[in-house]
Amino acid sequence: MQTAHLSALEAKHAVLDQRIAAENHRPHPDDLLIADLKKQKLRLKEEIAAAH
Repeated sequence: MQTAHLSALEAKHAVLDQRIAAENHRPHPDDLLIADLKKQKLRLKEEIAAAH
């Protein structure tokens, strides 16, 4: 069960990474959206670290 939870967190982290990259490649990236996505990514990273 713990492994499935960790895998889900890592998958969400990867999706956020892709969304940040996609937003950064737009002609006029939304800085507020990028900041929010980065905060979400950091929270997930901390949760992943705590799960190890």
